[in-house]
Amino acid sequence: MKIGVVCYPTFGGSGVVATELGIQMAKKGHEVHFITYSQPVRLDIFEPNIYYHEVNVQDYPLFEYQPYELALSSKMVDTVLTEGIDILHVHYAIPHAYAAYMAKKILLEKGIYIPVVTTLHGTDITLVGKNPSYKPAVTFSINKSDIVTSVSQSLKENTLRSFVVKNQIEVIPNFVDLSLYQQDVPCKRSQIAPNGEKIITHISNMRSVKRIPDIINIFHRIQKAEESILLMIGDGPEREKAEQQAKDLGIYSKVKFLGKTTEIKKLLCMSDLFLLTSATESFGLVALEAMAAKVPVISSNAGGIREVNVHGVTGYLSTIGDVETMANYSLTLLQNPELHEQFRKNAYARAKDFSIDIIVPKYEEVYQRALASIKKGKENNPV
Repeated sequence: MKIGVVCYPTFGGSGVVATELGIQMAKKGHEVHFITYSQPVRLDIFEPNIYYHEVNVQDYPLFEYQPYELALSSKMVDTVLTEGIDILHVHYAIPHAYAAYMAKKILLEKGIYIPVVTTLHGTDITLVGKNPSYKPAVTFSINKSDIVTSVSQSLKENTLRSFVVKNQIEVIPNFVDLSLYQQDVPCKRSQIAPNGEKIITHISNMRSVKRIPDIINIFHRIQKAEESILLMIGDGPEREKAEQQAKDLGIYSKVKFLGKTTEIKKLLCMSDLFLLTSATESFGLVALEAMAAKVPVISSNAGGIREVNVHGVTGYLSTIGDVETMANYSLTLLQNPELHEQFRKNAYARAKDFSIDIIVPKYEEVYQRALASIKKGKENNPV
């Protein structure tokens, strides 16, 4: 099977999932072609069966905003024609599913029917999609896809509430490769916490929806009762404010802003606790990655996080913005070694439910079903 994958090539959850899924499909012997504006951060193009096609957007003075969707559609068409792509899997309704529909129509004029699988990840629904400027296009893109999947039940329900969806939406959760979190050597905690401090970690794109001030406020309460260090991994518009907040609270020396890094696994290995305080979260992939590293999670109860983090088992859930309760839950674990160890084991056991070996075959089955629909004459239906 030759699969075209369209995604954002960034550190965000959708890009990570799309890339890892493509890599796993390539390992299964499928030919995987990534179509995007830059090479995905986790993609090794020297691996067998993996190809990368860059979308080049020409800069014309005539356009105030360069037409990326047109360039993307054209690149999809070109890749299908030159590489013999069997199926397109697009991650995000806007602009990817919309561009895929345009490519599909162009190819149909040439007598080629390409099924499109669209995976909804969250922001395309919860933020971009609800904008009146984009809502008609999002609705259209979802309904014109051959198969639509969502990364959580929460996101599926949100989509059905927000849009007039005629297509069925299948829930296929995000996944984690547990083998990547098996450490061959002991974690070098002393590099981060030379005096044996507890290590608390947060990873995000540091946008307002992540409620970064809550992270700083929770840690401020924790460090009063327990010697600890906070690792802030990632970058974004809220970082500068968070740095100033830490300075104002007198805890800046205990907060390490590490920016974007590919050393996530090593840092999680050192961590005692993971904080995720988001106002909205379609799934919470980063929480799952923490759990795969045997790190208990203290989180808000927003959206799909509740489908990953099990309250009182793998960590604790709290109402969005309730920093006092989250801090108290954190101290409950940090100050009770036996309970903390049990939660570590529980977190890893829960992560196994989202193992790549369980989830990836579900996508493979979706691809096969989409291709089988062609043989049943679906190519004759109006698109």
